[in-house]
Amino acid sequence: MATCRVRSRRRVRSLLIGLVLAVALLRLAVVATPTAQADRVDDAFLNAVKSKGINFPSPQAAIVAGHQVCNELDLGRQKPDVATDVTNSSNLDGYRAGYFVGVSIAAYCPRHHTST
Repeated sequence: MATCRVRSRRRVRSLLIGLVLAVALLRLAVVATPTAQADRVDDAFLNAVKSKGINFPSPQAAIVAGHQVCNELDLGRQKPDVATDVTNSSNLDGYRAGYFVGVSIAAYCPRHHTST
């Protein structure tokens, strides 16, 4: 009977180890998925910005600026006012500043997209 308990404990232990590994792999998959999606969103955003000749010192600086547009809109600022701020704080003309605001909204805060 002692032999059965030893084998049974080993089997339970093996099952528990397998379960822990399965849960760890699932968590890793869940964590990796948003990162992959964020990378695709960032890549699309950077490609759109670059396509209009809007240059930043680094890709990260462009992404931070895009998120800042959303932060300003979250505070209740209006899109034209944010675009004016972009124009005044950069070398972008009104068209490119407005485009940057629009692309930022599409990429990072579609909740601010309104069809007018």
